[in-house]
Amino acid sequence: MSQIPQISEHYASGNLAQRLAETLIKDGIDPERPTIEDLAPYDQFHGRGLEATEELVTTLEIDASHHVLDVGSGIGGPARYFASRFGCQVTGIDLTDEFCGVARLFTERTGLQENVKFQQGNALNMPFSNSTFDGAYSMNVSMNIADKGALFREIYRVLRPGSWLALSEIAKGSNGDLCYPTPWAASASASFLATPDETQSELEKVGFRVVSFRDATDDVIEFGRKSRALVEQGGKPQHRSVQLIHGDLAAEAMKNSATGVAEGRIIPIEVICRKAT
Repeated sequence: MSQIPQISEHYASGNLAQRLAETLIKDGIDPERPTIEDLAPYDQFHGRGLEATEELVTTLEIDASHHVLDVGSGIGGPARYFASRFGCQVTGIDLTDEFCGVARLFTERTGLQENVKFQQGNALNMPFSNSTFDGAYSMNVSMNIADKGALFREIYRVLRPGSWLALSEIAKGSNGDLCYPTPWAASASASFLATPDETQSELEKVGFRVVSFRDATDDVIEFGRKSRALVEQGGKPQHRSVQLIHGDLAAEAMKNSATGVAEGRIIPIEVICRKAT
């Protein structure tokens, strides 16, 4: 049975554009004219948020001539960041239609609509021709996809020879099962975690050459420590997208995820690989 409706419903809570606009107003920001920096606490829906995105791009070769694919683009934060920083073209694809609508709206409001496009669709059957993109990235997406090989094959197909793929994902640890909900799944039935070794093996089977494969556990734990310290001092955490998207579910989901990392039940990984030339 397909898990697509269950997964999409986990993310589509309704009125997201309105809730984001109201949240920006509370922050003293005009939601009609936000900057990339204004949106960053809310539109980087992955572990460590903008910090992780900024670190990722320093490892990649990108210029204004490139067309980059965002697999699981959410509400568009990373895509807008890539386009703003490099002047490149970015196409995002996401399973959740509401995410795509919000991504388009705030891309227009940041004036990046000529560089960034979003399309609702399934990452296992993307509506793009072979060898379309100069690079691709995916951030906290594969946990919702059972067939990792199919995902990696499809990304491989749409990349040009020699192109890069960057992954920032959650892998399965060795210290027991994870408690749910988490930011990516309300229950274990919608969560499909592979071990780091399984992830690397599936990438290599498809034909990718793994350039680097990093356990980011220490970075995630340190990011959480800094966020808690900021809140204790009366500030707001830098990464607030889970609260925006999941509302009342967010606190428990974030606690379960943080506990999972601390106890080695899940492992944040960052991977850079290349398609054969």
